[in-house]
Amino acid sequence: MNSNTESSRMTTERDAAANRQQIRELLENWVVWRDSGNWERLRTLWHPGGRMVATWTEGTGDEFVAMSQAAWAKGISGLHRLGGISIDVKGDRAVSQAKMTISQRTEVEGVVCDVTCTGRFYDFLERRNGRWGIVLRQPIYEKDRIDPVAPGAVPVLDKALLEQFPPGYRHLAYSQTRIGYTVKGNMPGLRGPEVDALYKQGAVWLDGGPFDAAAWTAPKSE
Repeated sequence: MNSNTESSRMTTERDAAANRQQIRELLENWVVWRDSGNWERLRTLWHPGGRMVATWTEGTGDEFVAMSQAAWAKGISGLHRLGGISIDVKGDRAVSQAKMTISQRTEVEGVVCDVTCTGRFYDFLERRNGRWGIVLRQPIYEKDRIDPVAPGAVPVLDKALLEQFPPGYRHLAYSQTRIGYTVKGNMPGLRGPEVDALYKQGAVWLDGGPFDAAAWTAPKSE
């Protein structure tokens, strides 16, 4: 290997590491700024037209911030914790997956409970004018549970309502429905056509293919 080839390889590796570091910082900032109500900084993480999809809402980055502010004003706030992060970068596009846990303390059928859901943030990202930003954030919901805060207290759940939702987030959806949200029934889980479609679209995005974030929706399981 000649010196020019080695220098080019090292430059490529440094650029790749720098891109991954910038994306990692974006993912970490999202959690801190969202959970602390730092709305103006949070909205900077999306590119114009970039979107956020969740069980309880969907819209542009600005719309998501506005809906989060409205929920915050009502005392409704989910907390987020990140785990391992995997990032694939091709040119000015990237797909990241970040292990996460959503935690919300709320009253469920008259009992104060902690509702937790484990999953992943699946992000379509793009570098525009030297800055990485979110084009689409689509969470993957893997499993969840409800735990009473006070030992011995047991909420009596409506089984029919609970079973309307996919197993990966049915307890989270139950609690969100009870506080007035209309919850989607086709969010990606650990397995199934919804998450398969997401992975397929992520591969197309990385390869430079067309993608309309505003038109994205996961297929509904039969």
